[in-house]
Amino acid sequence: MTVQSSIRKIYEGVADRRQMYRLFDRHAQRPNRCENDDSALFIGEWFEIARAEHDTMFDILPPLWMRGDMFALREFLTESVTSVFYTLRIDGRTRYFHAYCDLSQARSPDETRDAIVERESWPVRAITHEERLEHIWSATHDEYRGYAGDHFLQKHRGKRTVLVYGLGRTELKLLEDLTDDEIAAKLPVHLRHLPAKTAA
Repeated sequence: MTVQSSIRKIYEGVADRRQMYRLFDRHAQRPNRCENDDSALFIGEWFEIARAEHDTMFDILPPLWMRGDMFALREFLTESVTSVFYTLRIDGRTRYFHAYCDLSQARSPDETRDAIVERESWPVRAITHEERLEHIWSATHDEYRGYAGDHFLQKHRGKRTVLVYGLGRTELKLLEDLTDDEIAAKLPVHLRHLPAKTAA
């Protein structure tokens, strides 16, 4: 299975309550889910939420800890990975975010916060190639996404796949192999024509 390791934006826009809960476990279909420690799949994933969702999560349980502009959930995804929620002032606006942080790394919440602020402070609205793929994965219904199995080459097994519709055919394709036209077709109209930016 492909494991991400960087701090990365996984959804473009502000996730509503339904989307937020889907994004919390967007890897639900991963192979051998109950047998492996797949925390590396989640560490560093972040997305924006509305204030109502932020406040709801704050009210569910007493936070594990609170400091400044962030709080951590008491319930852990794995041994050391949990949800951290942020209230950040960016370009004069207060915005709210969720991220998975590895609390065994003392600086993880702060580094994630700094990465979010840096990413959301770009002077021109743009989206990287990687962010386009992450948004597609996040927005695709479970029935139309999955993981490469036995009918893929050994080197590709466990990688993420999505269904692609072509002229008179439907194809299961590796997410990383989508063409620019396929990516554009899967993105919402308001995201298709955003300029591309190379990830730092």
